[in-house]
Amino acid sequence: QVQLVESGGGLVQAGGSLRLSCAASGNIRDINHMGWYRQAPGKRRDLVASITSAGTTNYADSVKGRFTIFRDNARNTVSLQMNSLKPEDTALYYCNARGYVPLDGYRELWGQGTLVTVSS
Repeated sequence: QVQLVESGGGLVQAGGSLRLSCAASGNIRDINHMGWYRQAPGKRRDLVASITSAGTTNYADSVKGRFTIFRDNARNTVSLQMNSLKPEDTALYYCNARGYVPLDGYRELWGQGTLVTVSS
């Protein structure tokens, strides 16, 4: 079974830091895209940051300069370092990956979500 397993959410005060981690397990390869999305209550799920297998990154304007995404291709992991957190960063954060699953084809996977709460 191919899945994404997330860790690292929690409660932090404004100005603090958290690191989210996500690992792809199972038989999946050629993961050309890994990323983090977030969804606040009553809002849509939006991209926070993404990274390709070549290391090209993309960030939402609201997190540029505060968040850093990085990945380990050999381990199929992606992490999100979040600094200078603000209350508006409070959301459920989802890991996302797109790769090839033998006998199943090219698939998009989602993690179960990890909650980040930033208090003012």
